[in-house]
Amino acid sequence: MIIKEFDLPGLKLFTLNRFGDDRGFFVESWNQQRFADTGFAEAFVQDNHSRSAKGVLRGLHYQLQNPQGKLVRVTRGRAFDAVVDLRRSSPTFGRWQGVMLSEDEPTLLWVPPGFAHGFVALEDRTEFQYKVTTSYDPSDEHSLLWNDPEIGIEWPLDGPPSLSAKDAAGVPLAQAATYA
Repeated sequence: MIIKEFDLPGLKLFTLNRFGDDRGFFVESWNQQRFADTGFAEAFVQDNHSRSAKGVLRGLHYQLQNPQGKLVRVTRGRAFDAVVDLRRSSPTFGRWQGVMLSEDEPTLLWVPPGFAHGFVALEDRTEFQYKVTTSYDPSDEHSLLWNDPEIGIEWPLDGPPSLSAKDAAGVPLAQAATYA
């Protein structure tokens, strides 16, 4: 396993070992002990799975009272994943990082608590799976405006994204509730 760290403290990309031949491939996508051996010892309480059409943008979501750490991956198709540091005490507050995730690359992106998270599907039937460290609480969910110019995420879009009403009504960073 290869671990890449980013400028945003805590954000990590795990590239897993993939074994394949003309019949297909095998990837061990989660092994608690192997990850713990790297110093990553998060406990997960829920697994989620979504499917999206090309151009669907989900996010940027976060919870304040029960912040979730998310270990995300794409198992079908391709997506551009984006995170924004919402920790006011962080030297990278308000900065973003984007990562391409694809079924062709056995990668997992760790999004620690304190970040807003979202992605856009770049192919039809893109399937996105993730583990979370706390249970989802709809009463605590917040949406950061996906195209806030203050943040400046460079989404790889061919046209306007398909958004839920909640995501279209996201708030800009200047008005967002954030972490300490």
